Amino acid sequence: MIILRQSHIDAIFEHGREGHPDEVCGIILGRFSGDDREAIEIVRAGNLNNDRSHDRYELDPKDLIAAERKGRENGWEVIGLYHSHPDHPDAPSEFDRERAWPVYSYLIVSVMKGEDCTIRSWQKDEETEQFIEEKINIAGD
Repeated sequence: MIILRQSHIDAIFEHGREGHPDEVCGIILGRFSGDDREAIEIVRAGNLNNDRSHDRYELDPKDLIAAERKGRENGWEVIGLYHSHPDHPDAPSEFDRERAWPVYSYLIVSVMKGEDCTIRSWQKDEETEQFIEEKINIAGD
């Protein structure tokens, strides 16, 4: 399970709407607690995939390094990543599955026509290498 605040979800939705019709991406900082992940901060990242930015993302490694540094300074870790699917469902693609690491949560936001948003979270199973939907728990702000 990933624990998010409504403000985190709102920030991810806003980023997705701003970036539409291209995919946007970002980093989720927080803490691991057993099998759960608690989000503390959402960090926007650049999408370096200029050729297929409408249906692919490549998170800027400089942004990941900066987020990791910020996390260390605050006692947090990278607990997951997020990205948008413009005008497509909030389910992972084969491309997403191939690039995922089992330890993280992967939030996918579907942004339809630049407005309506839905969000789901996924984890990659270490044995089967398939995505399993993960529960999102929304904590009070």
